[in-house]
Amino acid sequence: MVADSLARLRSWWTALPVRGRVALAGAVLTVVAGVVVAVVVLGTGGPRTRPAAPGGPVVSPLTGVPGAAGRVLAVKVDNVSFARPQTGLAAADVVYAAEVEGGLSRFLAVYDDRHLPPGDAIGPVRSARETDLEILRAYGRAAFVYSGALTGFLPVLAAADVVNCSPSQADAAFHRGPGAPPYNEYVSPAAALRHCPGAAPARDVGFRFGPAPDGGVAAGAYTARMPAASFTFTWSPAAGKYLVALDGTAGRTTDGGPLGAATVVVQKVAETTSPRGFMDSPGVRSPFAPTVGGGDAVVLRDGRRYDAAWSRPEPDGGTVFTFRGRRMTFRPGQVWVVLEPR
Repeated sequence: MVADSLARLRSWWTALPVRGRVALAGAVLTVVAGVVVAVVVLGTGGPRTRPAAPGGPVVSPLTGVPGAAGRVLAVKVDNVSFARPQTGLAAADVVYAAEVEGGLSRFLAVYDDRHLPPGDAIGPVRSARETDLEILRAYGRAAFVYSGALTGFLPVLAAADVVNCSPSQADAAFHRGPGAPPYNEYVSPAAALRHCPGAAPARDVGFRFGPAPDGGVAAGAYTARMPAASFTFTWSPAAGKYLVALDGTAGRTTDGGPLGAATVVVQKVAETTSPRGFMDSPGVRSPFAPTVGGGDAVVLRDGRRYDAAWSRPEPDGGTVFTFRGRRMTFRPGQVWVVLEPR
């Protein structure tokens, strides 16, 4: 039966004119290409990199800078005065600032492994928080580096869709620097990725990059605040970015260079306390900054302020920023996101 079918198909094909055969072959190739694209895009949880414009170069979904995305590494970094100047923070693709106990702040610095700090050190590394896990769900499976966590939070971390990478999992990736504990623990990002395998490539977290939209107002400086922390961003035309002052002091890298970002997002969040009832001290529940939902935002780029809105309806989805009903575009480069209590 199969032989007869093949014979009839061969006879039919031979009877077709040459022009018909070429057209049919082209149609088949088009269908096959469409199936392949669908499998790549839909079957892997979404594109990992995307062109800046149709037919344009592939750019990082985290910075808009040309180049394919690497594996995601997220590091919890301290931000009290004893922890400054931080090491490796200037090389991060995205820096989140969130409130911790006492109204102070800490960073969650997100890197892809193609843009790691040249000195192979990040820190000081501090303990994980519930806010971090909600942020990281948008990134897919990231390697999450932290120094430790509340005992009750450890099972939550173990069950989360992250690659846990603390000294308990990869002690060889950490080292002590000068100064006193707990402000002197640092991680080698290369060693962390080696000892804690399984991180996925960076994916679309909702950011869009491109020319500045029309509108906005001039903003040479802007300050975002938490109960016991502040972040003042001052536009530097020469540097092409906003330089940051932390609690009134100019932010510096370990080598003395200034900290700053091409785009700053002040994301207004409905600050609350730990959904699981975790306490930093007896009777005092840990702060929690929700990043699922929506609200107002201020976006700073190119010396201008844009009063925008943010929306993230699903925990596994990215955050969409809009200005006047259209997607807000960021300036390519490092992005800072300050989760400011509203």
